[in-house]
Amino acid sequence: MDTLPCQGCKGLCCGPVPITENEYKKIHKKVKAMPRKIREALENQPRLYGTCIFYDLNKDHCGIHAVRPEICRNFGYHKDLVCFRKPELATKEQGTIKEKRIGYLSIDITWKNF
Repeated sequence: MDTLPCQGCKGLCCGPVPITENEYKKIHKKVKAMPRKIREALENQPRLYGTCIFYDLNKDHCGIHAVRPEICRNFGYHKDLVCFRKPELATKEQGTIKEKRIGYLSIDITWKNF
């Protein structure tokens, strides 16, 4: 599978990010296991309103990549989630997220929840 050119975007497409209860639990576990120094460095970065709280501006990538929500995994590969830098990768039909969403990272769910 061809990959997205995420380096250099500075999280422009990373938010708002809807998550489900199961995704929240996985993210919560990952955040609790983070070394304190890494967590604090990620938590204290200034971001534009709505940008995912886990987008690492300093490293220009997702700070929880291994447990990122399904919407993030689908981004760029579905026709309704097109990457503006590589739109030709968006060939899949609309995604089917069956589980109910509990809120949005950065808006409803913030660092205080972790």
